Amino acid sequence: MSADYEKKYFEELSESFPTRDAVLAEIIKLNAILNLPKGTEHFISDIHGEEEALSHILRNASGVIRRKAEALFKSELSAEDISRLCTLIYYPEEKLSDPEFGGEEYLKFLLPRLVAICRLVSKKYTRAKVRGRLLSAAKSYCELIVELIDRDGGDEKLQYYESIYKTVIGCGATRDFICELCSAIKALVVDRLHVVGDIFDRGARADLVIDELMKLPSIDIQWGNHDALWMGAASGSEACIAAVLNNSITYRNIDLIEVGYGISLRPLLRFSEAIYSDCDLSAYYPKGNSHGDMLKSDDDRLLAIMHKAISVIMFKLEGGLILRHPEFNMNDRRLLHNIDKEKVTVIIDEKEYRLKECFFPTVSDEDPYALTEGEAELMAYLKHAFTHSERLQRHISFLYRFGGMYKIYNRNLLFHGCIPLCEDGVLKKLSAAGNRCGRAMMDYFDKLARQGFYAPDGSPKKELGRDILWFLWCGRSSPLCARDRITTFERLLINDSSAWDEPRDPYYSCWDDSALCEKILKEFSLEGKSSHIINGHIPIKRGEAPIKGNGKLIVIDGGFCSAFYERTGIGGYTLIYNADGMRISAHEPFCGRSNAIKTNSDIISDTVIFESTERKIKVRECDDGTIIRERIADLLELLSEYSGGISSK
Repeated sequence: MSADYEKKYFEELSESFPTRDAVLAEIIKLNAILNLPKGTEHFISDIHGEEEALSHILRNASGVIRRKAEALFKSELSAEDISRLCTLIYYPEEKLSDPEFGGEEYLKFLLPRLVAICRLVSKKYTRAKVRGRLLSAAKSYCELIVELIDRDGGDEKLQYYESIYKTVIGCGATRDFICELCSAIKALVVDRLHVVGDIFDRGARADLVIDELMKLPSIDIQWGNHDALWMGAASGSEACIAAVLNNSITYRNIDLIEVGYGISLRPLLRFSEAIYSDCDLSAYYPKGNSHGDMLKSDDDRLLAIMHKAISVIMFKLEGGLILRHPEFNMNDRRLLHNIDKEKVTVIIDEKEYRLKECFFPTVSDEDPYALTEGEAELMAYLKHAFTHSERLQRHISFLYRFGGMYKIYNRNLLFHGCIPLCEDGVLKKLSAAGNRCGRAMMDYFDKLARQGFYAPDGSPKKELGRDILWFLWCGRSSPLCARDRITTFERLLINDSSAWDEPRDPYYSCWDDSALCEKILKEFSLEGKSSHIINGHIPIKRGEAPIKGNGKLIVIDGGFCSAFYERTGIGGYTLIYNADGMRISAHEPFCGRSNAIKTNSDIISDTVIFESTERKIKVRECDDGTIIRERIADLLELLSEYSGGISSK
């Protein structure tokens, strides 16, 4: 720190603390905070647009609220009553509007019990932090709730607290007060949420997921490959836009495009009908329908027509992008020029495969990857629509502001996919990253991904950044995709499933090796027993353990996506890290919001405490503690100046 910078810094610090007493008070407060228990961290991953399941997991904090209620009332309330109480906390407006929930006497009974839960979940925070959280979660009754949960004075103030309850009830404010109490509990139970990638894809309403996440007071996001795809689309990458539409149509998620982000697909439909309305569409019907059943609904037929049109465009755009970037090492994924229309076959890796169909009138023999005039006009419209959707741009800005390729937090390393490795476990240098590997590679991709969104339109940095976002989505050995290839073409057009193979990065065959996990952690300057790798991306199969590398690596693919239930046998995993240690929860599939509200059913969780501490972890041992100690050191230096009479006021 230069002398001029240091002088300016201390001048600004003295403006915040203009007297010796003010400095002393702040030092005392910060030293006290260091001795509070660490806040609860909640880790989730692979939401995939499943807004209802995500909302419920956030509301119940992966079972933490239920455990708090059981700890307080197990001897007082039945299991059924505890379930009713928890559902009220999760969905207060809905439960209170149900005439069968309970009358005023029951609500009076619940009031002090809700306050007791709120008091319990607020114990780790200073009064200032509690008030700060409640100002947004319980605006109308913030000060009253702070009074009740800060209860002190013993019997002498008992009448004071009782009078608050009586007045709330007497004024007919019980229901409003309960709603704000429930909001307060949910705002305080988790200190920070970590989203370890893949907010988008498959599920219907990723936009509603992001709306939910944007309300949270403390959050970070590690981008997944599906997130990178949408980031590229919002940045104006035509290849990413085509892939987004291909995925959305495949999984019937066009409401996300048209309703969520206000992007009309009518131009795509008009173009598709003009070219493909009279051809074989059996390969292009959306997921969930039998391709052998030709009695499709009109809506499915329209989706199939659009799917075929955008698939052909996507293969063209991706082929051109790969040609522009030989460093991506993906030339074998350019497949259109390998199609033999007469034989209805394609050559892939020197092997000939039969195609399901071969009607591609817009693919020319001379230049298979060139867009026709109609395709170019359509993509120009779609590019404008994606880059000018106000809501989409706001959501993607949120991903950039709070997200990144990885996160180091409280000595844990968080990332979505993998750190690419060679077969022998050595960190793999990617030519797409300028022959960087490990942390340098991740930092490089992070920088270029931001250029894709923020660099000026038309600049080389913008173009490279957009193409890198596509590479992160599906590129060979991309750390977010973590596969050798994505076989979209093969799965769509080839019946032979041997062509569908998507080999995983060697990372996944090595991740049970604790020495390798420790080597990766060391690459990110993390060492010691308390450091872990936490990642998602790969659903844990039925019977497989989510804890790898002798406890050094935890896989928390959230399993929100119903498409994976059969493979995993559960609804996925989430992780809680609090002052007592780490707890991983395996969840049953979510039964739906309406059923949860009606029957008081929860996401049942089988919880395993896999790492506990002999004593509670304090703030002083966390990242926040490091920041606080640095602040205290600066304040002590300022105090020394005040004591010496140099800057005192």
